[in-house]
Amino acid sequence: MASTPKSKRARNLVRKSRALGIPLTPKAEKYFERRPYGPGQHGRARKKADSDYAVRLREKQRLRAQYNIRETQMLRAYQEAKRTEGRTGEILLQILESRLDALVLRAGFARTIAQARQMVVHRHIMVDGVRVDRPSFRVKEGQLVHVHPKSEKMDPFQVAATGANQDVLPDTPAYLNVEIDKLHAKLERKPQRSEIPVTCEEQLVVEYYSRMS
Repeated sequence: MASTPKSKRARNLVRKSRALGIPLTPKAEKYFERRPYGPGQHGRARKKADSDYAVRLREKQRLRAQYNIRETQMLRAYQEAKRTEGRTGEILLQILESRLDALVLRAGFARTIAQARQMVVHRHIMVDGVRVDRPSFRVKEGQLVHVHPKSEKMDPFQVAATGANQDVLPDTPAYLNVEIDKLHAKLERKPQRSEIPVTCEEQLVVEYYSRMS
């Protein structure tokens, strides 16, 4: 039987998860638990120590993958964080975490960041009563993220409203006030680093871009 595009994407995400050392989807997490090493016939082989550049590059790639963003988007977020007063790495994560697709995922409306992005692009998500179709849209403190009333009856949102997605997601972070049965999530405040559920040594990402500039 020929592979479907969906199954091919799932396999690619599993391989990418193993290469980066982090599970990027619930399905990848199951594979990752069984095979917590790199893909391919040499995945288990002992490797020589990575260079400083390789370590920082991989950390940047890990962060990009968790937010499912392009390099240009990542670079813009870093440049904004660098211009902002405070710890650049923590500010970078706050910027990424305020993306609409990230908050749709954190709220439990979606099971993966890719699904959250699709929900936004297909105009199922609203911010303060206005449809938004840009995954990169920056949600501000006090704004309400919610599902369009006409979309609430769709199967993925019916599942989400029962809280079923929380079985495969981290606990809802404290900076979000979620009423999952209503498919509502309010960004109460800026997240603290310890509350952001991503696997990353953000200082290495800052050092990567600092060396590249």
